[in-house]
Amino acid sequence: MFHRVCVVQSNLWENVLRIALVGHGKMGAALMSQWAAVADRQFPDHDFHVIDPAAQPGTDTPARVTFLKEAPAPGTTAYDLVIVAVKPQMLDQVLPTYAALLADRGFVASIAAGASIARLRSLSGDAPVVRIMPNLPAAIGAGVSGLCADPSVTPEQRDAAEALMAAVGTAIWVADEDQLDRLTAVAGSGPGYVFEIARTYVEAAQTLGFDAETAKQLVLGTLSGTIEMARQSPLDLEALRISVTSKNGTTAAGLDALNGKGDLDALMRATLEAAYARAVALR
Repeated sequence: MFHRVCVVQSNLWENVLRIALVGHGKMGAALMSQWAAVADRQFPDHDFHVIDPAAQPGTDTPARVTFLKEAPAPGTTAYDLVIVAVKPQMLDQVLPTYAALLADRGFVASIAAGASIARLRSLSGDAPVVRIMPNLPAAIGAGVSGLCADPSVTPEQRDAAEALMAAVGTAIWVADEDQLDRLTAVAGSGPGYVFEIARTYVEAAQTLGFDAETAKQLVLGTLSGTIEMARQSPLDLEALRISVTSKNGTTAAGLDALNGKGDLDALMRATLEAAYARAVALR
């Protein structure tokens, strides 16, 4: 049985949140680094507690971001939102402790991959739950995050979760957890695919005689410029590709080697299907 601590009145309905980020690994740290960077501008009334035995504040961490080694003592603090950023196998041990510190009308958000809403609600005394799948570029405010809420989550709670994730990039609501698993395959794991594509591109450039640093500059500059052009253009991706491909030219020759037989199409489908299948297996 869970008894939520109510010694601190929840201010959720005034858009003031006391937030606990439990876990400060790669993804938790990525989120907090960006929230801290925009806190004074976007969240002037929010208080953040980062709770992790190994977490350390940076030299420029705002005063409203407090680092704790362990959970506050019961009865001393109540949180409007507990964000769980620990490994899924740690949830059984960690989540009940922090769910007991939720304020009256508080809720839980989780970025633990594969942990279902049903499991999270069971471990948190049936508190409202939002599952979130962010990706690593959140650390620089360029992430893509999927969000899925259980039916008990209120509009105000949805707004609060969305505001936090919009502060680290693009926030996209999905209707159910299967869609969240599919989003995980595309965006959650996506930076890994892009890093690998860039790595092979750089290595290929080196085989043409460029040193490693020059090859990296050429490839990353080409990738970032091309993606930004695609963002700004009203044309679809195929039309853009056609616009830079002269008949019998160098680009046409390269594209024929890259995907002339549809090998790249098949490889990307297989990549996403494998990631989605793994996400399903982790449920």
